[in-house]
Amino acid sequence: MTETECIFCKIVSGEIPSAKIYEDEDVVAFLDINPTTKGHTLVVPKKHVATFLEADDEVVEKLIKASKKVGKALVKAMNADGLNVGINNGKAAGQIIFHLHLHLIPRYADDGLKCWPQGKYEEGEIEKIKDKILKAMQGEK
Repeated sequence: MTETECIFCKIVSGEIPSAKIYEDEDVVAFLDINPTTKGHTLVVPKKHVATFLEADDEVVEKLIKASKKVGKALVKAMNADGLNVGINNGKAAGQIIFHLHLHLIPRYADDGLKCWPQGKYEEGEIEKIKDKILKAMQGEK
């Protein structure tokens, strides 16, 4: 997808209207039109980048800092009991729009939403997986 086709790039440029609640020189935050709960906000970098793993550290840092600022206001304004902060990275993880975005979802003690299920490791499996991850991280240095 090119920047000219990206719906979030069109929102950033003002080509498509949105309910913006925050904007600085690098980041825009706006209400999700299909909210999980009222106040569900998307925080996006103005610079087009498809996924979290493709973004440079500077973009991620600015996205996280803006998300914290917006998240604090969101919890206060919505009188929320908590806040889910999430990034879907890739199609298999539920990413639908391939422009990096962070979800801020106000949560309430009685909202009925469930987080993902928890599994278990087989005997000795956790050590094998840890070793695979550590080996992969050595190549990233």
